[in-house]
Amino acid sequence: MIHSYKSLFDNNKNWVANTTNANPEFFHNLAKGQSPEYLWIGCSDSRVPANEITGTMPGDIFVHRNIANMVIHTDMSMLSVLDYSVNVLGVKHIIVCGHYGCGGVIAAMGNKQVGLIDNWLRHIKDVYRLHKQELNAIEDIEKRSERFVELNVIEQVRDLAKTSIVQNAWANGKPLQVHGLVYDIRNGILKDLDVSAVDCNDMEDVYRFEMPDYV
Repeated sequence: MIHSYKSLFDNNKNWVANTTNANPEFFHNLAKGQSPEYLWIGCSDSRVPANEITGTMPGDIFVHRNIANMVIHTDMSMLSVLDYSVNVLGVKHIIVCGHYGCGGVIAAMGNKQVGLIDNWLRHIKDVYRLHKQELNAIEDIEKRSERFVELNVIEQVRDLAKTSIVQNAWANGKPLQVHGLVYDIRNGILKDLDVSAVDCNDMEDVYRFEMPDYV
């Protein structure tokens, strides 16, 4: 156990050496600050690292991860990351990325108690309730879970658009887009669900905010 922990430091030294050999100014430039173009809201699953699967470098993507890539309006951690990335860093794209085989989504399909996480899974169950007719019609459990993953991402994209943070950005003319992707762990490919949101036009009126005077 101690050896596996210490190996992280050996790996770090090797990474620093290789990175510096390839670009001697890499860390010097990185220390100057960050101006990422993307905010990535992904799953905490260790198999879905944002930079690696998108071929981007440190500093390119601002990342928030939680179980099943959820956008929950009472989650102050997610909202703080969202506000900072939009209003301070000025990201242009927000990406919600789910993945097939997501343990959180699969757990939400069942009724077994897991522990404290049951309270988090309830938000995923709400997505199932919204789409239960379509999902229940899929007899193959694996295919049903895959569609559930996709629908969950779609709902999180919609929930991002419902936030005052995103709506105020659009009202101020910021070129902000919200996208939904799914990562297939079996082949490494990202799938665009084609549900990008760029304004409030497709949103139900009840979710639209009146802009405050200071906007």
